[in-house]
Amino acid sequence: MEHTVETFFFNRDLSWLKFNERILMEAERNNVPLLERIKFLSIFSSNLDEFYRVRMPVLLALEKLSNKEDNDIKIDDNLLSTANELISGQQQRYGKVLKSDIIPRLKENKINLIYGQSFPEEIRKSVTRYFLSQVMAFLQPVYINPDTNFFPTNNELYFLITLKQNDQTETVVLNIPSNQLPRFYKVEAGEETYIVFLDDIVRFHLDRVFHEAEITGCYSFKITRDAEIDLKDEYSGSLSEQLEKQLLKRDSGLATRFLHQPGIPAHVFELLKKVFNLKKANRIEGGQYHNLKDFMAFPVNAPKLSNQNWPKLCNTDLIDGSLTEAIYKNDIIVHIPYQSYDSVLRFFNEAAVDEDVREIYITLYRVASDSKIANALISAAKNGKKVTVLVELKARFDEANNIKWAKKMKEVGVDIIYSVTALKVHAKVALVKRQTGNRMHYTGLFATGNFNESTAAFYTDHILMTANKEMLREVELLFIFLAKRVKPTSADQIKFSHLLVAQFNLQQVFLELIDREIEHAKQGKPSGITIKMNNLEEKVLINKLYEASQAGVKIEMIVRSICRLVPGVKGMSENIRITRIVDRYLEHGRIFIFHNLGNNDVYLGSADWMNRNIYRRIEVCFPIYNEQIKQEIMAIIEIQKRDNVQAVYIDENMDNIPVKTGEVLVSSQHDIYELLKNK
Repeated sequence: MEHTVETFFFNRDLSWLKFNERILMEAERNNVPLLERIKFLSIFSSNLDEFYRVRMPVLLALEKLSNKEDNDIKIDDNLLSTANELISGQQQRYGKVLKSDIIPRLKENKINLIYGQSFPEEIRKSVTRYFLSQVMAFLQPVYINPDTNFFPTNNELYFLITLKQNDQTETVVLNIPSNQLPRFYKVEAGEETYIVFLDDIVRFHLDRVFHEAEITGCYSFKITRDAEIDLKDEYSGSLSEQLEKQLLKRDSGLATRFLHQPGIPAHVFELLKKVFNLKKANRIEGGQYHNLKDFMAFPVNAPKLSNQNWPKLCNTDLIDGSLTEAIYKNDIIVHIPYQSYDSVLRFFNEAAVDEDVREIYITLYRVASDSKIANALISAAKNGKKVTVLVELKARFDEANNIKWAKKMKEVGVDIIYSVTALKVHAKVALVKRQTGNRMHYTGLFATGNFNESTAAFYTDHILMTANKEMLREVELLFIFLAKRVKPTSADQIKFSHLLVAQFNLQQVFLELIDREIEHAKQGKPSGITIKMNNLEEKVLINKLYEASQAGVKIEMIVRSICRLVPGVKGMSENIRITRIVDRYLEHGRIFIFHNLGNNDVYLGSADWMNRNIYRRIEVCFPIYNEQIKQEIMAIIEIQKRDNVQAVYIDENMDNIPVKTGEVLVSSQHDIYELLKNK
């Protein structure tokens, strides 16, 4: 089959669903500790919920537009059905591994997950007591008729109950209060542990709610709604005010999925369809239990059924010295979560109380709910420092928390910058300016992930601490530009010589770096490209990689999630190998290595190669100049390229193919931890 460079791309949404399949594969693996497998089931469910909130509305809209004759928007005729088939198949696998494998293995360990059955005699009284004293207070039945004004909340759990009362049939919606109470209730009975779903506690006590009625049916359901927020470029108030108003509307968005237990009578569904406005929603029959992302809070703590503990490594144990002085002497890099995040927190804490510090600048994209960094910035402002914070309010699903922190910081005099409506600031940079005598000294941080100590516990990222004044002067210029709150234009392009900044030079420099490898390959010289990122979508850069492959450049890619590049196609991409790694930590760091005749150029940064990152965001990628750190980054990547335990190949059909090479087993996250521990 022949393919052209211009047209051969995987579909981004099907590729994302294939990534979620890789998550499910981890839940299916017997060599993964049992409680960790349950967490992967949770992650799979959470991801799928987000797909229905964020991507399914797009697919539905594209299909509608594609069917119109007066525009040129076209999608594959079977895209929506293919997506639904993939999801359906994955959910069947999900149910099979849970029921046929995980639940029996839990039972072998005296952990009984009660699933779709009445409660054992030994826990019945305890469960009923819990229902009467705790659960009953939150139940709010709503009788449904064509005139009912009731709006099911996004992704919350409900029962649809059919009743017969005084020869009349009734349809009732009853909430399952999983947002007010834990989803699971645990009872210890002798050596056995019993865990029951809150759903079942409600289900098996319905006679306590509907005393006089005959219950003829009970079906669980949930509705998933479109999460898109519509922000206007022209708005008289502040962006935060506009966002807060829009956030109130998010959970009342268009229904994109009606997920329900099988068996709902047809006439009852027609009633719900009208009352709940489900005309455009995908109707999907699922299992008896929804929102299984709640498995993340599965109430069992058993070290023998969990991952081996990896204590955080300390890379800057400077109890007696100053971290700032250490950075002046040499660049420092922190590899989280293998290494402790404490040195990053210390960077801001020292700046907040240092009498010589005059100014602090930072970008915040997803702020931790109890952010120590934000608190340090507040202290710095109270201590008389000039603190400037770019808070990205439009970080999806973190908007409310970011607004909260922006208000707190603003109250104490922090200068808060919000990005323009149509442009997100996704860069991860910080700058501290110190004055000693008449001289101004710079230190700063460049990171591949958010300044967020919560996600730092399980995202793999890299944070560079440096006093490189040329790089940090460019950060200062970027903040000066961002403070103008305008979109970049050709008239005000800043000349960045060290940093790669989206909207300015990032795409151009990456294209030039790939072109250099192409030229070397054509001249018969050594060449090579190694790239690690979360998502790969943007066609200009993908086409350039195809061109490099055709020229003979060997390209190794580690792409965790969306990947539109098709590898291994003869005459186009046979020199491109793509792997995907899923393990205990979420692979998140972006790394770009260009061979450059053995003088490797190494960049880290915040930017995936997605349309949004290249064209609609401010991103920063940064060079690694310190030779020791460069070798360390390359050693980490080499370990990941050899992974044959947690890695899979992405093949030309988009499938996840387990890597089975080499006699020595390489589990890259384990080996990276050992590398850093022995450093």
